[in-house]
Amino acid sequence: MDSKLLDILVCPICKGPLIYNKAVQELVCKAERLAFPIRDDIPVMLESEARTLGEDEVV
Repeated sequence: MDSKLLDILVCPICKGPLIYNKAVQELVCKAERLAFPIRDDIPVMLESEARTLGEDEVV
């Protein structure tokens, strides 16, 4: 994932910061408790494609 792209990407719902989880290739929004997938090095920033984080996953 390009670091310059990570600097400008925000959550499409709350416009808050995203945290890159390299291990599972996701961008995580703590505020919305959502994880957006990264497929073929392209972030999929659609709410319908995001998964809801469980209680144990929110850092």
